[in-house]
Amino acid sequence: MGLGNLGQWKSIAKEALDRTMIVAKFLCFLHVTNTYICTPTLVYGPSMLPTLNLTGDVLLTERISTRFGRVAPGDVVLVRSPENPRKIVTKRVVGMEGDQVTFLVNPKNSDRCDTVVVPKGHVWIQGDNMYASNDSRHFGAVPYGLLQGKVLCRVWPPDGFGSLGQRA
Repeated sequence: MGLGNLGQWKSIAKEALDRTMIVAKFLCFLHVTNTYICTPTLVYGPSMLPTLNLTGDVLLTERISTRFGRVAPGDVVLVRSPENPRKIVTKRVVGMEGDQVTFLVNPKNSDRCDTVVVPKGHVWIQGDNMYASNDSRHFGAVPYGLLQGKVLCRVWPPDGFGSLGQRA
């Protein structure tokens, strides 16, 4: 009777190991996809009004373009904040390295403009809502390495599904 039970336990253990390996492979696939290919991202706040909702949108963000230098002015990108590395911000690329960018220094209180040339290896990012955006106008051009991904489309809310459009 002892040998029969041993065979049954071996079968159960093999089945458990097989299923555990399937789950582990699936979780590895999810990790690689989320880290290196694309990921859903919840964004909220006033800086990208009217393009993005104040209360939050779910965006599909791909991570390949930023790795291969396929970002252009007008693209909405996720950027690791240069002021707080724990925070990811959503902004629009306004200028690439070598571009000359003119911007309002303080749009709430004056009409004074400033012009900068974006340094090599950097991008100039701004929120669509110039009155409520902490962006390159405050902290300067952002190193290209801080770009985390490029927004493909909005997936939630359903009435806003699709492309965000280009602004430049």
